[in-house]
Amino acid sequence: MLLSRLTGTLLNNIESQIRTTKVSRVSGRSKISYQTMETAAGAAEFFVIVVITAFNGLVCHCSWFDPPATLGAAIGTGAVSGLLFAYGAKVYGLYTFPALLSPLQHFGRVIGIWAAVSAAIAAFLLFLKDDLDFAPWPLIMATLPQLIALSLTRFLFAKASRALLSAGRVAGRPVVTIGEPVELAGLSAKALLQSFGLSEVCRVAIPAAPARRSGEIQAYAGRAAAAAQEFGAAEFLLVLSWNSQETFEALKTHLRASPHAVSLLPDRNIRTMLGEGESPGQRRILPARVFPVRVKRPSLTPAERAAKRLLDIAVSLTALAILWPLFVLTAIAIKLDSEGPVIFRQRRAGLNSKEFVIFKFRTMTVLEDGPAITQASRGDHRVTRVGRFLRRSSIDELPQLFNVLRGDMSLVGPRPHAVAHDLEYTALIADYGSRNLVKPGMTGWAQVKGLRGETRSADLMRERVKLDLWYIDNWSFGLDISILFRTCLEVLRDRAY
Repeated sequence: MLLSRLTGTLLNNIESQIRTTKVSRVSGRSKISYQTMETAAGAAEFFVIVVITAFNGLVCHCSWFDPPATLGAAIGTGAVSGLLFAYGAKVYGLYTFPALLSPLQHFGRVIGIWAAVSAAIAAFLLFLKDDLDFAPWPLIMATLPQLIALSLTRFLFAKASRALLSAGRVAGRPVVTIGEPVELAGLSAKALLQSFGLSEVCRVAIPAAPARRSGEIQAYAGRAAAAAQEFGAAEFLLVLSWNSQETFEALKTHLRASPHAVSLLPDRNIRTMLGEGESPGQRRILPARVFPVRVKRPSLTPAERAAKRLLDIAVSLTALAILWPLFVLTAIAIKLDSEGPVIFRQRRAGLNSKEFVIFKFRTMTVLEDGPAITQASRGDHRVTRVGRFLRRSSIDELPQLFNVLRGDMSLVGPRPHAVAHDLEYTALIADYGSRNLVKPGMTGWAQVKGLRGETRSADLMRERVKLDLWYIDNWSFGLDISILFRTCLEVLRDRAY
């Protein structure tokens, strides 16, 4: 009875400190995504550079130079200039919503990128001047009008963006803000949208450590995760004093199982030192040098998943086409060496903890797949003679290429463990279940760092989990390629048994 009352009190306390703000429509009009505005800005500047270059080049050539440049040459030069400028501006963050709202603060970078592109185009045209059918000077002279047109475009876009922002027509990236009351007090939803392009859909206020009871952090994190799912948030934004290390670590741990990104905003002391102040309209604004620090990346985007899947299919099909004679020889050797099936099957946990059946060449005299499974160890008497070679050379793992083709696994990812071991380690290691946010892999970051084979203690498994989570938080296509190459070197070492 007492426990029930305490639980009810705790939940009521949590609900009373959560202010939920839904993303609404204004006067029945739909909002414009900040991403759409960023894309439109890049397209507009590319178009402006192409038009100005083509117009200036043709006018100059038709008036003063003979023979004149063709329309194709003028448009081609403008298109190359526009692409180079747009790419440079994208890399330096000049198309982010905050940068579009404050053109003067970023005008130096605009000039720098424009100057670099103009110099590169001029050098290229002068280098080829003897091979061109027209004089390059008019197209080089078009660079100055480009800067004027870009400046006007930037300021007009900023004016339009501010008007849309004032009318409530801009929809930023939806986030759930989690923080301490003191830190949240000076941070408005307007400032988040204007400074970072973030639309706050829910705010969760967590009491400061002295006023907080044990175990409350998990409850607040759970409510924030539920709100993110309910309102379609893409990210969690932590707004904490940077002295609250314990609170930060606890929130990071409890939010790790969520597929959303987690970012940390500099606290009030840092924002004040960097110049936080009031805008002319008396709205609190954040300094341009302040930006959230990403502490956990989101789950793979559809494009990233597609790229990873294409790599899986291409490599696994190629490997099967090349290695099929090795499959046949291995099957014959297993049959001649001991009784039992060629392929060993065992239940493993995959993406989102969904079970699948993994394939391996049989290397042992037992076929364990129950509630209690003993890991293989060095010198294990259950390993057959052929199995010992297969395990040392990692040939026993090759049938998992079929798991990759089926989509149960990926080439690179956290190694899947038997279901019985998953249940055991989930109870011992808090972050263990977070490994299932991505598909398990034939190889992984932990394996190329030397953590292959038996995990003789919970500490070894914690280290493996730590490396697996690092891989998830830092995934890139290049990282997968690197791990595949490093795996080829790793199998040559005598680490498996």
